[in-house]
Amino acid sequence: MIINLKQLLNIVGESKDIDGFVTKEELADIRGCNFSSPVHIKGRIFNRAGVVHLNFSVDFTLFMPCDRCMKEFERDYHFDFEHIVVHSSSSDNDEYIIAEGESIDLSEIAVTDLLLQLPSKYLCQDDCKGLCMVCGCDLNESECDCLK
Repeated sequence: MIINLKQLLNIVGESKDIDGFVTKEELADIRGCNFSSPVHIKGRIFNRAGVVHLNFSVDFTLFMPCDRCMKEFERDYHFDFEHIVVHSSSSDNDEYIIAEGESIDLSEIAVTDLLLQLPSKYLCQDDCKGLCMVCGCDLNESECDCLK
């Protein structure tokens, strides 16, 4: 989703609402994440006092195996993000989004942001007991005598 920022960068008080999707096909190449829904991006980009602010949220569903018991499950996620957009930057500051050619690729920004927010471990439930190290039974569903 390419957003042209020419007016926003040059006119104080200008704003633009954002509402779009990153399709499952566009997300297919991301390793380690199986998106079961498109990523919905909703927000606003505006110029306040000559500074362009990008505020948006993403909503999506992941389908993945639990890292403890290996059961597959789906989980909905919602994240909010804020950025400042600049024409160019003379420093190596990662805090700003640089609008090259007076436009930004919001899909790329949103996917990068959400990937950095995802947990390092996926659990089907917070208190998942996992699998028995000896017999492999799912300790969430039954108990075994292996560890006693």
